[in-house]
Amino acid sequence: MAPKTDFPPVRACLFDMDGLLLDTEDLYTLCVNKVLAQYDRPPMPWSVKARLQGRPGPAANQIFSDWAKLPISTAEYSAQLSVFQKQFFGTAKPLPGVPQLLQDLDATKGAGAPSGNPGAPPHAVHMALATSSHRANFDLKTTHLQDLFSVFPEERRVKGDDTRLAAGRGKPLPDIFLLALQTVNDSLPAGEPPITPQECLVFEDSVPGVEAGRRAGMRVVWCPHPMLKKEVEGREAQILAGRTGEAGDVDLHQVGEIDDGWAEYLETLENFPYEHYGIVIPKA
Repeated sequence: MAPKTDFPPVRACLFDMDGLLLDTEDLYTLCVNKVLAQYDRPPMPWSVKARLQGRPGPAANQIFSDWAKLPISTAEYSAQLSVFQKQFFGTAKPLPGVPQLLQDLDATKGAGAPSGNPGAPPHAVHMALATSSHRANFDLKTTHLQDLFSVFPEERRVKGDDTRLAAGRGKPLPDIFLLALQTVNDSLPAGEPPITPQECLVFEDSVPGVEAGRRAGMRVVWCPHPMLKKEVEGREAQILAGRTGEAGDVDLHQVGEIDDGWAEYLETLENFPYEHYGIVIPKA
């Protein structure tokens, strides 16, 4: 199948947070390994960590528990982990390219909706956050980064424990991105037409997150941690198509096709190729 190339301009960018906007993946590993060390367990390998990324807390906790086999309850593990997270999460920093990317996209907000005509003037690109992090952890990671996250209005921040998100419907299911799009459409300026999934660009680092974006009918940029990229080497095409089966037994017509053009891998978010997505950044 020839890849699709006639996409409409991107009108909304929906962002994951951990490992995509912030360098929290290594901080998560640090905290987990500190708990493991207390029970003479080996450090968590990326083969396990890759399965935890992007998933809701309960699902990730079960996967981790089955591997770690710690002699404590899940509640006790979570309590011990929380101590280290409170110690280290406040040191999270933006990943390379993120401040400039968010600043550039925010600069488009004064423009209107795209006219659909070649050579049309720049249009607004709206942004929303779609993270599996619950509010408490979100606050730990972002309180010292208020300026960075100011581009996301509060109503466009969808977190893992958001009451607008049905219980048990986190990534790799598409609900969180569909809800993020809804928050954008519910707050569009008067007269601007609703944004469709095809006009959305999802930014993800995790495999379940890519699948969630693809199942939502959206384009996806996959920018994984280098160690995750190494762990899944040889499976990149399946990941970009959302066909890794991370959501369990689903009809494959709900996801993409290999090399269908809907998703791309980027090593970094530095020097983001706006023109590839029909985005025009106003000149300073």
